[in-house]
Amino acid sequence: MPRPIIIILLIIVALSLIPMGLLYKARHEGKSRPRLQIVHDMDQQFYFRAQAENPFFADGRASRQHPAGTVARGRLDEDDAYFRGTTGPDTVYVEDFPLEITREVVMRGRDRYEIHCAPCHGSAGNGDGLVHRRAAALAEGTWTPPSDLTSETVVGRPVGHIYNSINLGIRNMPAYGTQISPADRWAVTAWVRVLQLSRNATIDDVTAEAKARLGNAAVRSAE
Repeated sequence: MPRPIIIILLIIVALSLIPMGLLYKARHEGKSRPRLQIVHDMDQQFYFRAQAENPFFADGRASRQHPAGTVARGRLDEDDAYFRGTTGPDTVYVEDFPLEITREVVMRGRDRYEIHCAPCHGSAGNGDGLVHRRAAALAEGTWTPPSDLTSETVVGRPVGHIYNSINLGIRNMPAYGTQISPADRWAVTAWVRVLQLSRNATIDDVTAEAKARLGNAAVRSAE
């Protein structure tokens, strides 16, 4: 190929790179004026501010309520026993845990219990946590003492009832459903059962191996 032609081709290739360079420069450099808008609707869309009026709707509100039954993506939560602690059309509290209770679950429950529950209910579940003691000392007359979780009343409640109390609250106790996940709610429920068993157990609940470690004197005193 003649040398002049090669030079011309190289010049053409070099010139063809100039538009791309200019596009790159225009794309990345700062500007004092807004960029050219081909379709204005895509860049400057009209919208109503939150809680503003909107005459289009009958109630005049711009902010719309979610349609009844709307569920966030991935949060259908169809298992009532696991997610709500209830079962059946009459929403009866479940009697049995809807998941396997392992040592890891119980230890997780103790950890979450100490964070969320112990301040009021106390580490042993007697209802004598630091918050309660402080409120009792102030004696302002507005404080409702927390329940003794080892009392006969709470011991007799199904596990679903305890789970529901954690999730939605009960009487003056606020709901902790937004702070404690379903798995952790069941873990806390399991730990509450541990506290109840530790306070209300009899020697018949102790295994033969454990009795042997305790010794005959300790077993007789427990009886």
